[in-house]
Amino acid sequence: MVERRYLVTGGAGFIGSHLVERLLGQEETGRVTVIDNFDDFYDPAIKWGNIASHRGFPGWRLVNLDVRDGEGLGEVFRGAAAEAGGSAPFDAIIHLAARAGVRPSVADPLLYQQVNVGGTVQLLELARRFGVRKFVFASSSSIYGPEASVPFREDGPLSPISPYAATKAAGELFAHTYSHLYGIKAVCLRFFTVYGPRQRPDLAIHKFARQIMMGAPIEVYGDGSAERDFTYIDDILQGVLAAIEYEKMAFEIINLGESETISVLGMIGLLEEALGRRAIVEHHPAQPGDLPRTHADIGKARRLLGYCPTTPLRVGMGKFVEWLQTRPSSGEGVG
Repeated sequence: MVERRYLVTGGAGFIGSHLVERLLGQEETGRVTVIDNFDDFYDPAIKWGNIASHRGFPGWRLVNLDVRDGEGLGEVFRGAAAEAGGSAPFDAIIHLAARAGVRPSVADPLLYQQVNVGGTVQLLELARRFGVRKFVFASSSSIYGPEASVPFREDGPLSPISPYAATKAAGELFAHTYSHLYGIKAVCLRFFTVYGPRQRPDLAIHKFARQIMMGAPIEVYGDGSAERDFTYIDDILQGVLAAIEYEKMAFEIINLGESETISVLGMIGLLEEALGRRAIVEHHPAQPGDLPRTHADIGKARRLLGYCPTTPLRVGMGKFVEWLQTRPSSGEGVG
């Protein structure tokens, strides 16, 4: 049986912790090395809770490390290369770690550039030096900008309007550059608003659901007509796992979405339905950097990855609420 070795950055976060579980559950998987710095963008206890069950897998290894730390990353690669007996230290790098959030990036663009661009280049450079041939990069639908034609196609023009979006566009360009220069097979996955169990507490579905449950007002920026393409975590994982195995072309950019949009007010309505409670909505001015709409064209993902999302929003919302109602009132995701 083939032993495979993966490096997952951000592997204690929402998407990362789910992905690590899938990789650990594959029979041929030998080792999954997780890098996460447990920063305080949201309560680090949530991340520790996300990975509580991973300690039981002998192939799982956690390194508490910031992706800006080139020396520390180098030690991880050197150690893994030694364990591999001179082979490449990892069969694939799945780079999910990033400073998240459109609105916070407007307030601190330099930090976003250092983490999201600098960290990505650090990992690509180490992939080059140590002969890692596969690099999967978590990009974002936010890079399309407000003028993109609907549905968003991968070959359409980009016009990012937030520092966060700009850093993701830069990450794609660096992945393309390293693929062209050094033959690294790179796949950039543009995620469209992922939700589900363990979703970050600052994201709309999780935050709004908590507020409805507590009877607290929901702050809606703008008139609530902004539309999002929400994608359930299991569907995203299907696409990420297929991207790890994809070998046909040296470089690809692929949307991973649900190809179904709903307004913010419509999403709140589904939460009300799932929770059996009414929301108290407070409208506030629209925020800089927010897009009026996201809508994925997933034709390319279907063709290249066999991607086939199977969780409609109403079903996924019910699953999320069911999970949320089992959580304690604080420390979401712990346990």
